[in-house]
Amino acid sequence: MSKYTSLGMNYYSLLGLHPKASNQEIRKAYRELSKHYHPDTTDMPQVIATAKFQQINEAYATLVDSKRRLEYDQKIRHLYLNDFEQRVNFNTHFVSGSKWRNLSSYLDSTERPLSAGELFALLIMGITLLGCLMIAIIIGLMRPELTIQSLKPPGI
Repeated sequence: MSKYTSLGMNYYSLLGLHPKASNQEIRKAYRELSKHYHPDTTDMPQVIATAKFQQINEAYATLVDSKRRLEYDQKIRHLYLNDFEQRVNFNTHFVSGSKWRNLSSYLDSTERPLSAGELFALLIMGITLLGCLMIAIIIGLMRPELTIQSLKPPGI
C-alpha cells in the first residue's frame, strides 16, 4: 500500500476530506463521489470512470474500517517522514576533534532567509520600540519636572 493512489493522491485527498474526518463525513463524501463516478451513471469514458470508481471504493473501504484506517494513517505518516528526510539535503561535515556529524542546510537558521512571519514579527517589534521611545521623549518634553531633576552637591 502506498500513500498515493495511481492518480497521485492519498485517500483523504481522493475523497476530499481532512484526515480527522468522521465516519459519517467519509460515508457522505463516498456516496456523492460514487454517484458521480459510477460507470453506469457518468458521461466519462468507461475505462476512466471504472478506474476512478475503484479508487474511491478502495479509499472508502480503508477509511471506514477503523483498524485499516489506523494502519493506513501510520503508513502514510511514516512515508511522509521518509519523503521529508529524502528531500532535505543532509550533508556530512567535519567537526574539530575528528568527529563527524550531519547538518542540514534547511534546518540551519543562519543560512536561510527569514520567512514572511519572521519579518512581520521583526517589523512589529521595531514599531513597538520606536513607539515606546517616542512616548518617553514626548513625556520628557511635556513634563520635564517629572523626568529631569537638578542635582545638588552634598552638604549644601
